[in-house]
Amino acid sequence: MSKIQRKGARRIADISIDCLASLNRGEIETANLMEWLAVDQRFLLEHILQQNGRIHYLKPILVLLDQLQKPTVNSINETIGRALLDLITQYRDNTFLTILSDHAADLVRCWATYTVGDDKQLEIEKLLLSMRPFAADRHFGVREISWMAIRNRIALDLERSIAGLSLWTIEKDENLRRFASEATRPRGVWCKHIDRLKQEPSLALSILEPLKSDPSKYVQDSVGNWLNDASKSQPGFVRALCNRWEQESDTKETQYIIRKTLRTILK
Repeated sequence: MSKIQRKGARRIADISIDCLASLNRGEIETANLMEWLAVDQRFLLEHILQQNGRIHYLKPILVLLDQLQKPTVNSINETIGRALLDLITQYRDNTFLTILSDHAADLVRCWATYTVGDDKQLEIEKLLLSMRPFAADRHFGVREISWMAIRNRIALDLERSIAGLSLWTIEKDENLRRFASEATRPRGVWCKHIDRLKQEPSLALSILEPLKSDPSKYVQDSVGNWLNDASKSQPGFVRALCNRWEQESDTKETQYIIRKTLRTILK
């Protein structure tokens, strides 16, 4: 499928009936955050299961969804993905995981990131390898969910995770380079903090150093946000690193990262 070309509505109320129906049937990708928030994931789930002859998967997933105290798009997405892992494992149904992973609908692929990410049988190196297609996905939502799906695993096996992700910093695909930074942010967004990196940000220098002058703004923003996170607990380390980078890398990309990094310190 080609990249999303629709701009998408600015408000959920402005999404056309036909467009919303197509989104809820998984026929098209969401074009922006408003469409992403508007999709009825329960309807989409039932449609996908019915379409693929797996309607018997529906009831146990709905039971879990009904137990959510404060359902959000993210919590519903995560619950569906993790529940699907149990069902796919129970029925030895890896074929369905492939269907989900390659589906036209971005939210369905988001479910798959959690299905893969929750597989505790995978060592961290194999898990990172399995997440690469999602980290490089054409859709912003899948890329964002992909790091959230394995962040807890990264935190639990930090040294090996950093070692593996350090290799991603030299990939041609900017999405993979950005994933290496975003997945390890000390504070992050909509996720638990990684306390060790808040106190010992130097542990991730093997990820940060190769990205200090990255040509992609997508990556630059992530690195700047990473170090801004760290500046809230280790400002001395961050100042020293920025001073060194200024001496070593006289590029506009590095200067942009430094400005973004220091925004909290300089308030």
